[in-house]
Amino acid sequence: MQITDTIADLLTRIRNANTAKHATVDVPASNVKKAITQILVDEGYVKGFQVIEDGKQGVIRITLKYGDNKSPVITGLRRVSKPGLRIYSSCADMPKVRKGLGIAIVSTSKGIVTDKKARELNVGGEVLAYIW
Repeated sequence: MQITDTIADLLTRIRNANTAKHATVDVPASNVKKAITQILVDEGYVKGFQVIEDGKQGVIRITLKYGDNKSPVITGLRRVSKPGLRIYSSCADMPKVRKGLGIAIVSTSKGIVTDKKARELNVGGEVLAYIW
């Protein structure tokens, strides 16, 4: 089965595993997915990830993070820019997720970064996802 929106697939797998309270989730690897997962690790939404080589595409194994009494750290994930409707934002109009409590993942000319980092670098780009 061909998946047209691989980023939405990544977010959906994380959301489903989080809801089912799984310890890890496996997703097919790509450089964009590795960059998004690295942002999730840096921002403290997941514990970590490792790339497992299988001779083909590879697999990213993401270790999910839970708080007290098994409550998930990630309360929401939303895909913003879709293949059918791309959403771009300039540096000045960069969105704030939940008034600064969440992050927006933005694909810029400087790489895939958070909204805060995009403001620091003074660049705009395609808003990929919101995470809170």
